[in-house]
Amino acid sequence: MSVKNWAYIFISPGFSPDKNRTVMESPESRFTAVGLNPAKMEQVIPIAKQLEKEGVQFIELCDGFGPLWVAKVSEALDNRTPVASSMYGPEWRQKMLEILA
Repeated sequence: MSVKNWAYIFISPGFSPDKNRTVMESPESRFTAVGLNPAKMEQVIPIAKQLEKEGVQFIELCDGFGPLWVAKVSEALDNRTPVASSMYGPEWRQKMLEILA
């Protein structure tokens, strides 16, 4: 099996999944990026469910969600669709905390 359809969900201040959603396609694959406000992280659950209905093969969450949200989304999808998280290495964690403060 090859990657045909996948999604990335990220957080950014002031973003809304209604306005900040991008789909990029090629003849071989489809990629969807969805942004949401970090103050409304709970929106990730219905977004992930919708993406699953749209046929995504896996969902990647940005590092800002952390492992608890990966688990919550996986559970909400009954572990049908793989959910993982991108992450910054330890050499960048302090810098990221400063940026996000």
